[in-house]
Amino acid sequence: MHFPLSAAPDVRICPSQRKVDRLIMDITVYEFEQLADFIYRKTGIHYEAKKMYYLSKRIEKRMDSLGIDSSIEYIRFLRYSDADGQELQHFINLITVNETFFFRDFPQLRSFAEHSLPEVIARKSTGNDNKLRIWSAGCSTGEEPYTLAIILKEMLDFSSLWDIEILASDIDLNVLEKAKRAVFSERSIKEVPHEYLEKYFEPSGSDTYQLIDDELKEMIRFEHLNLFDKTELRKHRGYDFVFCRNVLIYFDDASRKEVVDHFYVALNRGGYIYMGSCESAGRITTAFKIKRAGDALVYLKE
Repeated sequence: MHFPLSAAPDVRICPSQRKVDRLIMDITVYEFEQLADFIYRKTGIHYEAKKMYYLSKRIEKRMDSLGIDSSIEYIRFLRYSDADGQELQHFINLITVNETFFFRDFPQLRSFAEHSLPEVIARKSTGNDNKLRIWSAGCSTGEEPYTLAIILKEMLDFSSLWDIEILASDIDLNVLEKAKRAVFSERSIKEVPHEYLEKYFEPSGSDTYQLIDDELKEMIRFEHLNLFDKTELRKHRGYDFVFCRNVLIYFDDASRKEVVDHFYVALNRGGYIYMGSCESAGRITTAFKIKRAGDALVYLKE
């Protein structure tokens, strides 16, 4: 089936200088550095000084919930009294960025559908291998893994004969719960081609749409996963594709390399990793072969 064409820009908004100036009254530079270092060691996510106001406002929300009076007291609680990691998870749920929508970065998806996927499918068919494993790392509210499921159903002849699993992982428990419900806003489905919108979705209330195809849902397994958790990452092997798009932009060079090195281990030979269009695996590691597939650059594990 022909793969439809569409595109959409990414929009980013930064806090005003006025808000940054207010921050000094909310959290000190020392406190910010202590918190940023703690988050980095736990998640690999790197926060620069310009994110002080952003973190300060989220600390306030957790302080209100816990009845804590000062930011330094909250940081101490997070570092020394949160033995089960429950409060850290609450805080991570607040600070992670979840900017996503269906069919985001369409040239990459078309590259996957028309180039990389047929190549992998042809190789597997020759070897009588009907398993197809895809990892959507940093899946947020589920738009990416559901998009991949739609593509597989549309592009594969007799898709029901394939043993397909899409692992959709994220560090944020709140977004994973939303993803499982499969109810999306108009903004999330704005780039869904009309024929797919009619086929796979139906209106479910005021300005929301429900994904209605059970076969798509059955392809996807959601998992709570911290990409900086080495013990858990070692359990993930045997993937044909890894999608980690616009996730590692929040990491520094060292933590990016650590995660991408694991993706290399997790991939089968002949497997591909797709990163955001402004990201480059080649700048992180030389392990992958860079290929042009249609209008996109892809990274192959030979």
